[in-house]
Amino acid sequence: MTALDPCIAVIPARGGSKGLPGKNIRPLCGLPLIAHAIECAKRVPRIARTIVSTDSEEIAEVARAHGGDVPFLRPAELAQDGTPTMPVLVHALDELERLEGRAYASLLLLEPTSPGRLPEDIDAAFRALDADPDADGAIGCSQPSFNPFYVGVVEQQGYLARAFPGIAAVRRQDVPPFLRINGTLYLWRSALVRRTEAAWLDAGRYRAVEVPEQRAFSIDDLWEFHLAELAIGAGLVRLPWLAQ
Repeated sequence: MTALDPCIAVIPARGGSKGLPGKNIRPLCGLPLIAHAIECAKRVPRIARTIVSTDSEEIAEVARAHGGDVPFLRPAELAQDGTPTMPVLVHALDELERLEGRAYASLLLLEPTSPGRLPEDIDAAFRALDADPDADGAIGCSQPSFNPFYVGVVEQQGYLARAFPGIAAVRRQDVPPFLRINGTLYLWRSALVRRTEAAWLDAGRYRAVEVPEQRAFSIDDLWEFHLAELAIGAGLVRLPWLAQ
């Protein structure tokens, strides 16, 4: 046991997706999208319990059919287009602690829209946070194929200007590495989740867990869904719960 145990993993999946309707249960390489998150979590021993937070009976039924745990439905007021993630997680944490009569020390957010994450990515997040008691969380990041410090521009009065004027390197090799938060995983100490509303990035200190950009899918529309399906189907991304 460490300061992070026990850990609850939450897979949020509301029923009203606008960018790609029904995406959370849309089949990706033979499994509903949400099932990839469920299968990944099953392979991480550090997770004490994994639950699906949804307002949809249909999503709950699909999740349960694939071994998902849906102990309650999310209230409608926490399943609106503009609902931030943190109140959803606090609700899940509070409800589960009430039902079980025990406290969870950490919370792992697994978005179903990131099917390219692997159990070892989550293990790396636990190691990073275990090793740094001053950190509030460990966040999945990746290096994009282009470096915005080098090629990032904005329009100012109709003309291009550097997005980062303090960095004026002539060569790509001279700019610092750039990481983006890619949505693959978010591991927080429970205290951070409880004290934060929406702007969690500004509310704590976080370690980066680098996930290769090639696996850092974040599916919000049909184009991104097909890209992930092609990469996984072609064997460019291998998921241990799929027969290759």
